[in-house]
Amino acid sequence: MKNTVTELLNIDFPILQAPMAGGITTPELVAAVSNHGGLGMIGAGYLDPDQLRKQIDEVRQLTHKAFGVNLFIPNTFTYDSQEADGANQSLHSIRKYLNISEPEPPHITYNDSLKSYQEQLRILIEEKVSVCSFTFGLPSDKEIEKLKRHNMILIGTATTVEEAVKIENIGMDLAVVQGSEAGGHRGTFLNVTSDCSAGLFSLLPQAVDHLHIPVIAAGGIMDGRGLLAAISLGAQAVQMGTAFLTCKESGAHKVHKAAILHATEEDAILTRTFSGKWARGLKNDFILQMSKHEGALPPYPVQHLLTQDIRKAAAAQNNPEYMSLWSGQSPTLAKAHTVKKLIEEVMREAKKIQDAIHQHAF
Repeated sequence: MKNTVTELLNIDFPILQAPMAGGITTPELVAAVSNHGGLGMIGAGYLDPDQLRKQIDEVRQLTHKAFGVNLFIPNTFTYDSQEADGANQSLHSIRKYLNISEPEPPHITYNDSLKSYQEQLRILIEEKVSVCSFTFGLPSDKEIEKLKRHNMILIGTATTVEEAVKIENIGMDLAVVQGSEAGGHRGTFLNVTSDCSAGLFSLLPQAVDHLHIPVIAAGGIMDGRGLLAAISLGAQAVQMGTAFLTCKESGAHKVHKAAILHATEEDAILTRTFSGKWARGLKNDFILQMSKHEGALPPYPVQHLLTQDIRKAAAAQNNPEYMSLWSGQSPTLAKAHTVKKLIEEVMREAKKIQDAIHQHAF
C-alpha cells in the first residue's frame, strides 16, 4: 500500500493516529505508532507552548521516526456573561452531586488563544517538526508560507467538500476528510453553528473527485476492512482515533477505555453539552441531564471551560456518567490492544481481503 502519502510522510503503512487532544496522545502512544509504521500525532490543542515543547522532546526520546503535531486554529467567539451565568446555573446540581465547589467565571479571550497558537507555531519551527495538521480552520497565507520555508508538511481537516477545496486552494499538502462517524470534535470550520451529517463513505469519493492533493479518510475506521474500503473510494491513507484511544499506550482514562469497550453503536451520539461545540461521545447522565439546555449553551470554548471542573472531578472519582467519553460510531470494533498489535492486525486483515479479491478476480 505504498503511495504518495506514505512516501511524503515517510511511513511504512497508510495509517495516521488521530491527534486527540486532552491527554490521550501521550508520548508513548505517538512514538509507538511511528515506531510501528504509522504516523503518530501529538494533539496539542489544549497544550500551552511549554507543554508542547516538552512533549515533542519526550516523543523524540522514544522514536527516531517521523511524527506530527496538530493545532487548533483560534476562532473569534462572543462571550455573553448572562448566557454563561445561565449555563453555569444549570450545572449547579451536578457540582453538588460530585461534591465540588462553584468555580470562578472563566476568563478567556480570542487574543489569549491567538497568542498561544502563535507561540505553538514558533515552537514547531524551532523544533523542526516535520508534519503539522490543523483543526477548526486554516492558517493564514503568511503562516503557510513561513511553515513551508521550513519544509513542514501541512495537513488540513475538512468535513465538507467545500472545506476540502479551501484546504487545497490555500496550499496545504494533504486533506483529512472527516465523516460524521468520527468521535470527539470534528474539524468543521465553514459552518460552525451546525454539524455536517455526511458520512465518510458518502463524503470521501465526492471530496476525492474535487481535489488534486491526496486525501486521508477519517471517521469510524477501526480495522483493515475500513482501511481497504477507504482506499477503494480514493483515499491514500486513513486517520484512526477511537481505535488508538483504547490501546494500552493511550492516555485516555481507564474508565473512558472501558466505556468504549462495552458500548454499542447506538451509544455514540452528538452533543454540545460538554464544550458548546458539536462532538460525538457515549451518552451518559451528564448529556441526558444537560440536553434540555443544549440550545442555550454558550459556544466553545466558554462551555468547555465551564464544564472543566466537572469532567476533572468525575475522572478523579472514576465516574463515567459525568466524563466526556468521546468515541466514534464503531465502538464495538475497539480492542484493548497494544499499538503494535493493532497496526499488525489492521494491515494483516487488509492484505487478506486484497488477496481474496485478487484470487476471485483472476
